[in-house]
Amino acid sequence: MKNLKLWTLRYTLINVLYFVAFCTIHAYAAVFLLDKGFNNTQVGLALALSNILSVIGQPLVAGIIDKEKILTNRLTVMFSSLFLLLGSIFLIFVNTEKVPIFVVFVLMYTVQFVYMPMMIAMNFEYAKAGCNINFGLARGLGSAGFAVTSFFLGKAVENFGTNVILYVTVVAMTIMVLHVFFFKKPKTEEALEKAEIIKEEKGSGGLISFIKKYPFFIVFLIGTACCYFAHNMINDFMIQIIRNLGGNETQLGYATFLQAILELPVMALIGYVLKKISERHLLIFSAVSFFIKTAILIFATSMIGMYVSQSFQMFAYAVFIPVAAYFADNVMAENDKVKGQAFINSAITLGGVFSNLICGKLLDAFGVKTMILTGVAVCLVGVVIVVIAIYPMMKKVPKRA
Repeated sequence: MKNLKLWTLRYTLINVLYFVAFCTIHAYAAVFLLDKGFNNTQVGLALALSNILSVIGQPLVAGIIDKEKILTNRLTVMFSSLFLLLGSIFLIFVNTEKVPIFVVFVLMYTVQFVYMPMMIAMNFEYAKAGCNINFGLARGLGSAGFAVTSFFLGKAVENFGTNVILYVTVVAMTIMVLHVFFFKKPKTEEALEKAEIIKEEKGSGGLISFIKKYPFFIVFLIGTACCYFAHNMINDFMIQIIRNLGGNETQLGYATFLQAILELPVMALIGYVLKKISERHLLIFSAVSFFIKTAILIFATSMIGMYVSQSFQMFAYAVFIPVAAYFADNVMAENDKVKGQAFINSAITLGGVFSNLICGKLLDAFGVKTMILTGVAVCLVGVVIVVIAIYPMMKKVPKRA
């Protein structure tokens, strides 16, 4: 367990800073764009376009990292954070012209999604180089960073306007760029030997080859996309749901704080839980929890219903994210591991594409209740697909020690 605390602390800071910016850019996307004069349909279009670009960009960048070895996970995280920093500065000074706001925000939203799998893959990459990192704890504290940011950001937006979102992003990404610059993997003899072995291994190649090599994994991704249709629907249009229940931006901050802070204990303990419960059962459990979380909103008549729904985040998202990361690392060949993480994030993002395209229009045409019913139906389909896909794949996964 050499240097466990040091490496976990350093990797945790990367997660915290990432999710501070994830809160500002993603959780408050609708708030920001609506304030700049966009309507619900245009907000949905912006987020859908971002997600489409992310679906394309994640496996593309991952493929370059896995195959070419020119671009690394660390450099991807550093340059992406720099882009978010510069984009935020640009939006601070150009805040009335809708076209440049739309373009830059879409690119920022996209880039942040694109480099998430590389940040996850860094954990497994550094672990193989002897850097012992408690991934669940680091990821859980990342969610805590999201929670604390959200708690204060809602009130800050009410008092100072939506540009406060950009200022927080600038601070977080400045620290991130500097920190990742010095977050270098040690070059031990064992790590160098491992790197040579990996170079000689063949990955799956292109998309078609990947599908042929991991057919049930692709089915699993389809189920994941359906579950995250509902998840993204709630996150991206949360302010509209909350206003329908009589709340405002302050309650948005409380709701996102609640769901994020509840992720911490689950993610921190996930390594222990995986020794007791299989990845297969945990992934199915999380899929069912996504369904319950969404279904609760059908019956919600006040913010209490919203808070109960958000509480299920600890069983849905908090379980799925770390377990899926370990799962992909287990079932993929060495030269497919980053790609595996990227495809999981692409599936999550793809769910967001359809959610943004469909839910924005549903909101404008039929209202919140119809949107939620649609999310429940799609999520139920996702649960069924995940159950069908997960069993054949788990035969290939070795038992965890």
